[in-house]
Amino acid sequence: MTTMSIPAGAHLIGGDWSTAAPGGTAVSDNPARPDEPVGEFPQGDASTAADAVTAAVDAQAAWARAGFGARARVLERAAVLFDERADELALLCTLEEGKTVPESRGEAVLSAETCRYQAGLAKVSSERIFPSNNPGETIRTVRAPLGVVGVITPWNFPLLIPVWKIAPALVTGNAVVWKPASNTPLSAVAIASIFTEAGLPPGVLNLVLGPGSMGGALVADDRVDGVTFTGSVGVGQGIRDTVTARNGRVQLELGGHNPCIVFGDADIDVAVAGVVNGAMGATGQKCTATRRIIAVGDVHDELVDRLVDAVTALKVGDGQDAATAIGPLVSAGARAEVADAVDQAKAEGAETLAVAGGTPDGPCFFAPTLFAGGTDLTITHEEVFGPVSTVLRVDDEDEAFALANDTDFGLTASVYTDDPWIVDRAVHELQAGLIKVNGPTTGSEIHAPFGGEKDSSGHAAREQGDTAQEFFTRTRTAYIKPGRPR
Repeated sequence: MTTMSIPAGAHLIGGDWSTAAPGGTAVSDNPARPDEPVGEFPQGDASTAADAVTAAVDAQAAWARAGFGARARVLERAAVLFDERADELALLCTLEEGKTVPESRGEAVLSAETCRYQAGLAKVSSERIFPSNNPGETIRTVRAPLGVVGVITPWNFPLLIPVWKIAPALVTGNAVVWKPASNTPLSAVAIASIFTEAGLPPGVLNLVLGPGSMGGALVADDRVDGVTFTGSVGVGQGIRDTVTARNGRVQLELGGHNPCIVFGDADIDVAVAGVVNGAMGATGQKCTATRRIIAVGDVHDELVDRLVDAVTALKVGDGQDAATAIGPLVSAGARAEVADAVDQAKAEGAETLAVAGGTPDGPCFFAPTLFAGGTDLTITHEEVFGPVSTVLRVDDEDEAFALANDTDFGLTASVYTDDPWIVDRAVHELQAGLIKVNGPTTGSEIHAPFGGEKDSSGHAAREQGDTAQEFFTRTRTAYIKPGRPR
């Protein structure tokens, strides 16, 4: 793949690109090639966030009045641009985040599909009609935009997660202030450029770059009517408390400790492929990654043998290399956190089953690691955001389901089985917002609701699908009857 011209880092406020850097200038690093930085970007401060909110407030009413057709057309044009620039976006995503180019390109393509889907959904009536006891009267519901929405996104899906938040927010008539993760700022600039080129009026989408404190300033601004956030439990709960205290709305996705149960009747080839993909794919930097592998009964030994072979054979390297299966972690700091958790697991008595060979030197590379152990291991309860998973053995179905649910999280879960009774039990008893049967814990469709239970999302609104537009709108009920009786 040929190189692209890297976009200059800049804020987008009120339709104007700004390189003002009251917080100084920072560098976006390439985790695979630390000596080849991707580019520089300005860091804003609380005043930058405040200016962006002001621009959003000023632009929102006119954008809402533009009508669903005009708003949908902007998303349709954006979808075309995402498709046309998929290769460029993929390379930029890989340079900043580290994942393989095919994974990055998948994000770009799904970003286009998300825009198309949300544009189409805007043209479908969401109104409901109810009968009335009063002659001549009609009762109907209508939807109104929230107003100004704060969007705070992580670095692990720097293209797709922002789009699946921003697209439904825009098409329902909201104005957006977006604070992306500092690890992937130039990917954010590229996305904002696409929406701007697609025809968004000034101030409808605003982008602010900088440290996490800017996200805090955005959340604390009383003019922000709702916040959608993907990130850590602690930060998400703080956002919830701040925003709901002023009767604002929150949409949260806060991580997971996702179980995968493999039963004795499972297709072992399908199970091994799904487990390895779910646990190690994208360098394990997914909230939906498989953190616990629960082997039921006699399937344990064969499953472990096959997993050891598969994990050991994984190719770790630069995401730009077509032979690479597992890229680097996003930063040296992220690698240090994973390494500390692995060292702790070993000190607590975890058995190392497999470590991928041939992992390159470098501050961000980490060999995919497979452990065996019990529930006394910290790693079987606390999320480790990297290519690490643990096999746990249980004797029967009841024990498997109890262990799967023994976590504060509830994002995803999967089972491998051909038994329809186990499948029925899984979809009703597993405490997770997304349940997969004979598939990895990772992956979802843009037209279906996405979100978790317990600490993964709490009672926050779901993302994706038509539920996304529900979050970004207020439902109003109107009673309408003629002014003069006949």
